Amino acid sequence: MASWQEIEREFAEFAAKVRARFDAGTNKTIATVRRDGAPRISGTELKFEGGEVTFGMMDGSMKLLDVRRDPRIAVHSPTLEPPADDPGSWPGDAKLAGAAVEVEESPDSPVPGAGYFRIDVTEVSLTYLGVPADHLVIESWDAAKGYRRRVRK
Repeated sequence: MASWQEIEREFAEFAAKVRARFDAGTNKTIATVRRDGAPRISGTELKFEGGEVTFGMMDGSMKLLDVRRDPRIAVHSPTLEPPADDPGSWPGDAKLAGAAVEVEESPDSPVPGAGYFRIDVTEVSLTYLGVPADHLVIESWDAAKGYRRRVRK
């Protein structure tokens, strides 16, 4: 596992592109693990601050109960459609996964009972169209294999 700061330090260009995809909109999608082991997807917001990826959840929400029971999560960036007239300008999408680690309440919005978390990152991926726009480029990082870049036609 790694902090976001470690990924930024070691793979600055990759981390900047991933962060730009997440910053492209407010609403992200988070996947948590339900009590029965099935996946649950929900909307969420997150921040990149102080070298960490952080997010909060409302008291009593099912996703809060999920991560307090099983901290494994995955988060998908906002989804943007490729422009029909110029698919090559599609900025792509990003995903990250890891473990949600509960931290003290955020001083910005102390809500009683809410959960505030940072993500200990285990994997990150970025997918976008290459130039020319006839192939996908997949950049990724994970704790075991490090940074990789692959192309798919």
